[in-house]
Amino acid sequence: MTNMNELRTWLEGRLPSLLAEHQVPGAAVAVSVRGEVVDAAAGILSKNTGVEATVDSLFQVGSITKLWTATLIMQLVDEGTLDLDVPVRRYLPEFRLMDESAAASITTRQLLSHTAGFEGDIFTDTGQGDDAIAKLVDLFADVPQLFAPGEMFSYNNAGYVVLGRIVEVLRGKSYDECMREYLFTPLQLTHAANGPYEAILYRTAVGHILNEDGGEPEPSPIWALSRSTAPVGSMLNMRPRDLLKFAQMHMDAGRGPAGQQILSAKSAAAMLEPQVKLPDLGWMGESWGLGFSLFDYDGGTVVGHDGGTIGQTAFLRICPEKDVSIALFCNGGNPLAVFTEIAKHALGEFAGITLPQLPVPAGSPPPVDASRYVGEYSSRVASVVVSQDAEGRIWLERTPMGVYAEVGDRPEKIELVAMDGDTLLPAQKQFGMHLPHAFVGDDGQGRALFVHTGRADRRVSP
Repeated sequence: MTNMNELRTWLEGRLPSLLAEHQVPGAAVAVSVRGEVVDAAAGILSKNTGVEATVDSLFQVGSITKLWTATLIMQLVDEGTLDLDVPVRRYLPEFRLMDESAAASITTRQLLSHTAGFEGDIFTDTGQGDDAIAKLVDLFADVPQLFAPGEMFSYNNAGYVVLGRIVEVLRGKSYDECMREYLFTPLQLTHAANGPYEAILYRTAVGHILNEDGGEPEPSPIWALSRSTAPVGSMLNMRPRDLLKFAQMHMDAGRGPAGQQILSAKSAAAMLEPQVKLPDLGWMGESWGLGFSLFDYDGGTVVGHDGGTIGQTAFLRICPEKDVSIALFCNGGNPLAVFTEIAKHALGEFAGITLPQLPVPAGSPPPVDASRYVGEYSSRVASVVVSQDAEGRIWLERTPMGVYAEVGDRPEKIELVAMDGDTLLPAQKQFGMHLPHAFVGDDGQGRALFVHTGRADRRVSP
């Protein structure tokens, strides 16, 4: 590939076969190079209808929404309405957690960087009204603290619910209204929707999940999660080209397509400054900024975010130094393999970026003394038990709870093998990769306090 026309030809020719190889029903992709965009689509939006995916089809972007929420927050910083480093209670006096001292000290910066420390997977449906987010925040009074605010990283969906509520309170408008007024409109988006009532007006994808016998992905019985988690990623839908308008604004120091300043250059730069270093988690990056995941790749810095909803997956990668970005949306199957091949081509050719190899177990992994790891770890969405058998093999049993059990996640038992230090790898792939499991912290008796896979699940028993 030497130019954008060749990239378009390659995408249109390769995408259909990639989807077939990896059981992805449908997908749409866009690549932007210095403001010039090419896009492609293939497959179908739903196996129930057979409607074909097009470049204008809407897919759920999932947790990429967090970048939009973070941008709404930084606009308030630009206006002098919000200070990232004062307690959240200055703006939300009603904010409560089980740990009163933590609730009184947590800052907006800690929410943005996933370092607030309270348990983060709270997805309670509080209805479809404009008060849905406020009602969910009111339920956080019984949410436990995993670690002291600012101590470490643990991906926190609930923290972004709080951020969405801050936006609502300081704007005096619903989150959806703020999204449309302060981002959709100035970005001149034409194919974007806040939730099902808007998405139904477009050609819109349906998620697909594996059935119990592990066969071909089938349409999910649930299209979206609750409105209460809109700032987290439950509602936002768009085509890839429109997501890249948002990415381009960030690469253009906060300027929109009409040249107007949507976000200040200072805030756009601040969002990409590392706030916390991550454990060795493979796919999630080396550090986290104010909303963005930060990757230190061979060839330059890459920033972005991924999104996963019920049977849909989205990827966004931005190369700020090279003015290159890529967005891929898929509605089932093994989307990681599709993204990896497309990103290697596009980012390699136009940004000089070499994607690292994903971690894989050694051919003959060395034996591991698992005494530091054995025990039970828990969160509101899963119980995790780590054990070591008489042969020295290490096993992790995960039992879904809460919303994950409700949407059909099944219990699983996986073998863990040595990777590096206190990080172990599943012997078999999950979701297209061997996801590192980092055992971090100390319970005072020489045992790991957390098993960390992006979220830190805390030890609850020996």
